[in-house]
Amino acid sequence: MGGIYARGVRMQRRAWQWWRTALFFTGLATLVLALASGIELLAGDLFSVHMLQHMLLTIVAAPLLMLGAPVRPLLRGLPMVVRARVVRPLARNGAVRAVLHVVRHPLVAVGIYVGGLYLWHWPPFYDAAVESAGLHALEHAHFLVGSLLFWSVVIDPEPFKGTLPYAARIVYLLLAGAAQNTLLGGLLAFSSRVLYAHYGERAAVLGIDALTDQRVGGAIMWVPGDAIFLVAASGAFFLWLEVEEREQRRREQGRLGA
Repeated sequence: MGGIYARGVRMQRRAWQWWRTALFFTGLATLVLALASGIELLAGDLFSVHMLQHMLLTIVAAPLLMLGAPVRPLLRGLPMVVRARVVRPLARNGAVRAVLHVVRHPLVAVGIYVGGLYLWHWPPFYDAAVESAGLHALEHAHFLVGSLLFWSVVIDPEPFKGTLPYAARIVYLLLAGAAQNTLLGGLLAFSSRVLYAHYGERAAVLGIDALTDQRVGGAIMWVPGDAIFLVAASGAFFLWLEVEEREQRRREQGRLGA
């Protein structure tokens, strides 16, 4: 993917902002860190490490990839035959365009992302996922795809636009992002019992108290997670002010011209 993206950036016909490339490759590096490093090795033994892995996927890698404006570079970087025989027919297909429009609706994106958070953290599902390689891969795919959809609502993934105005993006990030992290992270951090049997056994083998491990995992979801959503909401706020100021100047120029 990195190679295709880099080739697509080189083939861009319009001015390209270097920082987008830097953010995209930082997002790819975060994926590697989450899924192909010591984090992956320990995620099956410690709930806190597994939670760190999920946070890297959903609130670090996903927004970084979106900020890299990956659509045009990834499409341009593909071989011509793939673009002609696969990409263009799909892009012109009404059903495909309709599905993309639906899944990027704010309520649908929230349902996929937030629903996935609660579904996969339901103890029976969570234990089943960490004990099955196939189900675990499906869990990670759901987290990554759901978070990409979630962030595409508030980050303009050029040539597409976010599906909410800037003022609404602030509310979206605080209610659908930070509030859900606070609720689920708080439940895990303040629980008086071990919720996941899998980690109750594994943590003890490492000489770590399973309840403490679970509480640390909840804190990882709660504190750093909320901080990132608050930073994103602040960014949306300043962009909203910029848009409002630009509109105000345009209206004033229109009055002067009249």
